[in-house]
Amino acid sequence: MNIKSFISSILTLLFSLSASYAQPKYIFYLIGDGMGLNHVNLAEVYLAENKGRIGYEPLVLSNFSHVGFASSNSKSSSITDSGAGGTALAVGYKTKNGVIGMDSAATIPYKSIAYAAKEKGLKVGITSSVSIDHATPASFYAHQKSRSYYYEIAAEIPSSGFDLFAGSGFVSPTKSFDKKDVSDIYNELTKKGYTIVYGKNALANDVYNDKKLIWVNNKTEKSDALKFAIDQKPDDMSLEDITRGAIKKLSHKNNKGFFLMVEGGKIDWSAHANDGATTLKEVLDFNKTIQAAYEFYQKHPNETLIVVTADHETGGLALGNGPSSLNTKALAHQKVSQGALSTLIGQLRKDKPNASWEDVKNLLAANTGLWTSLKVSDDDEEDLLDAYEKSFVNHENETTKSLYANDDKIASLSIKILNKIANIGWSSSNHTAAYVPIYAIGVGAELFNKKMDNTDIPKKIAQAAQLNF
Repeated sequence: MNIKSFISSILTLLFSLSASYAQPKYIFYLIGDGMGLNHVNLAEVYLAENKGRIGYEPLVLSNFSHVGFASSNSKSSSITDSGAGGTALAVGYKTKNGVIGMDSAATIPYKSIAYAAKEKGLKVGITSSVSIDHATPASFYAHQKSRSYYYEIAAEIPSSGFDLFAGSGFVSPTKSFDKKDVSDIYNELTKKGYTIVYGKNALANDVYNDKKLIWVNNKTEKSDALKFAIDQKPDDMSLEDITRGAIKKLSHKNNKGFFLMVEGGKIDWSAHANDGATTLKEVLDFNKTIQAAYEFYQKHPNETLIVVTADHETGGLALGNGPSSLNTKALAHQKVSQGALSTLIGQLRKDKPNASWEDVKNLLAANTGLWTSLKVSDDDEEDLLDAYEKSFVNHENETTKSLYANDDKIASLSIKILNKIANIGWSSSNHTAAYVPIYAIGVGAELFNKKMDNTDIPKKIAQAAQLNF
């Protein structure tokens, strides 16, 4: 062999070797449901203000090597719902609002990137802070004409063959979409080879070797979602618990790699309610999940890809509501979510139907800082007093309805006042057409450095990982 042929052979070998290592073995696909760029911005401004300075305290994702942004429209509307948004992120195709994993006519099922990962031999985990049958996680394993077909969505889990599903539980475990009684989904999943485990400590001492898992919240807790981060106590299951447990489960005795989708689902819920402090705490909670993935990346930097994005923006969150200043640190005074505050007011109404205005003020002050730590204007107090009189004097229970809640009017007014004091605003109680951010780090991250469509994101992940997608 002459020298030219020898060099050519060496270069070919080196190229082959580099190509074999130029794809991620571990893929994290992290989706902040409803998380627009300003949601991230709010968290970073808040952290800086609480350190006594103007500016930004970066979240983990803000230090990622590549950043882009994406449009999020569905095939039927400029503003997507989570069904079409989740489907776009999962399968790389547009569909109409409400559809899960299929074309707009709900006749053609699409293969998600999770299925492509499984076909390649990777272990697959689908996880969320809301229910496993909710729109975004469903888009990765199910094919249904409507996101509200909860039982039918969950019934597709066994055919996926995925290794781990985790979240709060199932919305409709014993009722079909048309409200007919059906076999308990937990029993059906157990019959078809899945082991059901409960609570935050389920994977603390056991990874259930070679068993496919359904990991849900404790039976005493609600099955539609985990508690908001702001309301959680140390014993409550969190998204970070799920993420770290999923990493432990999927990486155990696994040389082939894994694909893990994690949805921070309750950012969307609190943004629908225009609850600034609760939304902030949900973003910071999601940041803990990103941190868990990043710690794994630091141990396997040449084998890992992390992509963080959102299915849409919720609420039209604005940092600034008139004055050329922000006061986000005021949000630190809120101790519970708007929903939990509604519950407290309801309990007061039950215990003291004719509670005085001072009783109500004291309850609000203890949970929001209004009056004690934050000045309330005369006009705002008058609005609250009017709501108090209708509720506790006239016994007319007014509520404020959002997509996932129907909260006490006194509670929603209090949170609205706190938002105003913090100088943040909302343009909507629903989704918007705002661009969503994309953050990426690791092997293949360079593919995520420009303006994209949401359908491009799974395609780029597949390109990086050389998946058949």
